[in-house]
Amino acid sequence: MIVGVPKEIMDQEYRVSITPQVCGLLAQQGIQVLVQEGAGGGAGFADAQYQEQGARLAPTAAQVWSEAQMIVKVKQPLLPEYPYLRPGLLLYCFLHLAAEPELTGLLLERQVSAIAAETIQTPDGALPVLAPMSEIAGKMTVQVSAHYLSKPAGGVGRLLSGVVGVPPVKVLVVGGGTVGTAAARMALGLGAEVTVLDRSHRRLVYLQEALHGSLVTMLANDVALTELIPETDVLIGAVLVPGARTPQVVSRAMVARMKPGAVIIDVSIDQGGCIETSRPTHHSNPTYTVDGVIHYCVVNMPGAVPQTSSRAYAASSYPYVALLAAEGLERAVADQAIALGVNTHHGYITCPGVASALGQQLTPLGKLLRAAA
Repeated sequence: MIVGVPKEIMDQEYRVSITPQVCGLLAQQGIQVLVQEGAGGGAGFADAQYQEQGARLAPTAAQVWSEAQMIVKVKQPLLPEYPYLRPGLLLYCFLHLAAEPELTGLLLERQVSAIAAETIQTPDGALPVLAPMSEIAGKMTVQVSAHYLSKPAGGVGRLLSGVVGVPPVKVLVVGGGTVGTAAARMALGLGAEVTVLDRSHRRLVYLQEALHGSLVTMLANDVALTELIPETDVLIGAVLVPGARTPQVVSRAMVARMKPGAVIIDVSIDQGGCIETSRPTHHSNPTYTVDGVIHYCVVNMPGAVPQTSSRAYAASSYPYVALLAAEGLERAVADQAIALGVNTHHGYITCPGVASALGQQLTPLGKLLRAAA
């Protein structure tokens, strides 16, 4: 099987899906890798490095898409890439189909077998490919919020840590998963006063024990949000329901009660966003203001730190990409983690979260594979 690596075309998306090092590991297993020229440039990887690791270069995206049986990307296909989607193609990337009805319809129509990196899930419930990107995004939220709190950036003009005689900024993190934990840890490290909301009492106990500093934990509900939001300087949306559309837990009315110059960062925006006033933005125009509150809802936050995120993504994806390329989908899904990653196959939706979010029929993957046997 030929594995294709096209250059990412999303606005200021500098990541690459396979690094030269991972390319070399694939080559050692006899897996051919076809890389578009310049695909790794934004992450600091030269074409020559891929060639040294056994990859073949292609001058255009069209050649990569047409020759490869499996395409490995970071972000979902965009409109200019839609013509490349074809029956029998194996597509591996972050898809977030619960918030992408048009792309989902096209994948079904073209009978693409699409593996969503964000729904690959191990038996213990871990999300091994999504987790490093979530950690990066969570840590970035604090860097980003510190910038937008400054007066020149339109913020209220406060320092996260405060100083002697001046209290620190109040950061509210909604969701205590990987994103929320990383954000809380970073914010605490910089001296902010941090509150984490989550629906799981067990998770809150863990966070209370694992993190130190001015950490407050509360069960997530409207009562807690109504109490906390008026005093919040930074609100971080970190809600995740794997594969499904994110519920909106912060209403427009709540946002209207925030301080002018406060900052909202909705990391859940890939899956639709957890704040009613959120809408997708990109690095070239990352913010907008609603009711005086700055909103940062960039759909590819880790793309801003591609040397870190490309290495993390390629390393976490490697075992799954290698297995898919070596064995093919039908045999590779014996690995339950990969099976849970399959979102569409032969014109059917196979991911419960996607089917539910889009109001379409769910067809279990096992049923399709048995029918084809």
